[in-house]
Amino acid sequence: MAYSNKILFQCISLALVVLFGILSLEANGRILEDSIMHERHEKWMVQHGKYYKDSNEKELRFKIFKENVERIEAFNSDGNKSYKLGINQFADLTNDEFKGRNKFKGHMCSTITKTPTFRYENVSAVPPSIDWRQKGAVTPIKDQGQCGCCWAFSAVAATEGITKLTTGKLISLSEQELVDCDTKGVDQGCEGGLMDNAFKFIIQNKGLTTESNYPYTASDGTCNTKAESNHAASIKGFEDVPANSESALLKSVANQPVSVAIDASDFGFQFYSGGVFTGSCGTSLDHGVTAVGYGVSDDGTKYWLVKNSWGETWGEQGYIRMQRDIDAKQGLCGIAMQASYPTA
Repeated sequence: MAYSNKILFQCISLALVVLFGILSLEANGRILEDSIMHERHEKWMVQHGKYYKDSNEKELRFKIFKENVERIEAFNSDGNKSYKLGINQFADLTNDEFKGRNKFKGHMCSTITKTPTFRYENVSAVPPSIDWRQKGAVTPIKDQGQCGCCWAFSAVAATEGITKLTTGKLISLSEQELVDCDTKGVDQGCEGGLMDNAFKFIIQNKGLTTESNYPYTASDGTCNTKAESNHAASIKGFEDVPANSESALLKSVANQPVSVAIDASDFGFQFYSGGVFTGSCGTSLDHGVTAVGYGVSDDGTKYWLVKNSWGETWGEQGYIRMQRDIDAKQGLCGIAMQASYPTA
């Protein structure tokens, strides 16, 4: 009996040794994983110039970074996706924080007087694809930074496009002029605005100055009237694309870059890095961008080519391809709901 108890004790001891060994390995594994993740976070901070006020904030941001990275990598492990996610400048933000950055005043659209004409209504044939970048009508990608003035970047990009098409000159125009000077109505600089209102300002102001003459500061400022009066480009009017019609939007984009509003709140949009985006976004318009083309991917998926204003580290060097011709009349992320373009 004593011998049996001794054997039992040895077996239990061995089992405990194995168990503690496994637990120790798992703990060491987690420590190693955390160490690697901390190293990735440090490199990411250097890459994007991130600084935190204290160790508590840094630890909070690290936890968010870690959760986002794990979710991104889990998404990318599915080989059936048409697009990929990447660890970009928004990696230490929760999705709620990210959504709070988008300031397009889409809820104000009902207050805007819609233009009654649509010059492309009778267009019967459009090319199978178009990329206004290749035709020299799109300036390099810009970055709005922490300022919620996507509406200004969208309107300026569309104005730069029509200026090139009518004058033959591609001129980088000033978003900061709109941020500082277009403040008497709905448009309120970094607190948001609408592209149609920006077009109205450009018309009333008789033009916009250049980016170099009135450089971007990513903050609200006082209107520089001297710079404002030095016009480099002008428009005569603007028109709204018939709402909820991707076919009408196609006719428009076939002829010029077009300002569009989208719902950019989806996690997939936050970390989009390439491919044709087919994410599950809604239609609560919160971001202004510019449709600068369309086409068909290698696997046959139709897409819109969209210029964003989040710098070249986001998406496909600052651009996104969004699925085109979906079942919903509003288009993916509401892209067909509130489109407009300037006229010259």
